[in-house]
Amino acid sequence: MFTSDHYQLIDFGNGRRLERFGDITLDRQCPVAEQMTQAAPTTWPKAAARFESIDEQEGQWIYRRELPERWNIAHGTLRFELKPTPFGHIGLFPEQAENWDWIGARVQGSGFRVQHAAPTSDLQPTAYSIQSIEKGEGERGKAESGKLKILNLFAYTGGSTLAAAAAGAEVMHVDAAQNIVDWARRNAELSGLAHAPIHWITEDAMKFIKRELTRGNRYDAVILDPPSYGHGRRGEVWRLSKHLPLLLGMCSELTAGHCQFILLTCHTPGYDSARLADMLKEHFPDIKNGNIEAKTLTIRSAAGRDLPSGVVVRWTANGI
Repeated sequence: MFTSDHYQLIDFGNGRRLERFGDITLDRQCPVAEQMTQAAPTTWPKAAARFESIDEQEGQWIYRRELPERWNIAHGTLRFELKPTPFGHIGLFPEQAENWDWIGARVQGSGFRVQHAAPTSDLQPTAYSIQSIEKGEGERGKAESGKLKILNLFAYTGGSTLAAAAAGAEVMHVDAAQNIVDWARRNAELSGLAHAPIHWITEDAMKFIKRELTRGNRYDAVILDPPSYGHGRRGEVWRLSKHLPLLLGMCSELTAGHCQFILLTCHTPGYDSARLADMLKEHFPDIKNGNIEAKTLTIRSAAGRDLPSGVVVRWTANGI
């Protein structure tokens, strides 16, 4: 998890969460805490800003003091740029930190790992345009230099991508929003990974996987953090309840016979860790051999209370 000087969950309750990111404290909505009581109500007025929803799509920040336009925090060697967005997010989900540590350990423990060295100019990141993907340019065969080849879908601002790349993997980072991919690239630069073998793809996840299957490209691991609802680059509609089984089936094809690990996280009501684990078992035949872990992700507050923050299923092949 984050060290306390970079992140702390101060309190939660009454449908909200109070968090400190670096030296900036924010008060944001938190539906899972709706029926919970605040443990330290006197600390809440100290928040520098409070987010209030306007409708299901957007809201507004109410500032109690002037904040920097952007600021950074760190998790180990990884650096993240934060900024308030109209959706109440700031570019980071702290509960994912344990997954980043898990990813790093899996990459380092795989048989594909090569000796990790400082980034050099011969490992340039690739930003494929949609046009080049459609023409078949930038096809990926085996990973560069024998590295573990990882597909990160719904990759957001890149925490999992950076963790994998820092440990020595080659990563295909896929997100449908160009501004979010740009944000992830800035995080890579901040983390000293500007020249790591990360390939930045702005595309709908389903469309990208279909192209990869057609081109015959394969991966050694898959990371997924799908939203409940969403839209692709050209307005494609994503509904987890409808599309996740199909997506998992295609990911199974992409990794058939040589999958090293799978990481699936979810924040959708009705999808607990047991249900997600069953879905993985149904679509990934390799899962019968290996180790699977399914649980609720939590963040511990300053008072020692645990805030549920989604669920995760993690599978590792035998020997890793």
